[in-house]
Amino acid sequence: MLSVLTIFNSLTFIIYGLLCLFTDHMINEFARYRLTRFRKLTGALELLGGMGCILGYFYNDFLFSFSCGGLAILMTMGTIVRIKVSDPPIQILPAIILGFLNYYLIFYSLN
Repeated sequence: MLSVLTIFNSLTFIIYGLLCLFTDHMINEFARYRLTRFRKLTGALELLGGMGCILGYFYNDFLFSFSCGGLAILMTMGTIVRIKVSDPPIQILPAIILGFLNYYLIFYSLN
């Protein structure tokens, strides 16, 4: 089960990181958040976090925990931003779920 969650988590962030870096939709979203200057950094961190999570799961426990920790922090910050811009709960929910998933993966990896 953990491997399925890890693969889902990793692929989600790799895809979202690429979308963040290369799509007009995400350029507009970050403008709406008033965080335009952080779009490329966010995309790169999500891409690296997703890759680190999957590689760490198979090869290095520290890399796995570190990557999941970074992604958990990003999703916590993403949740806060979406609340501040008054997004509806249905749009906030993915960030909350992915944040909790990464906190769970960290907890599991440390035990």
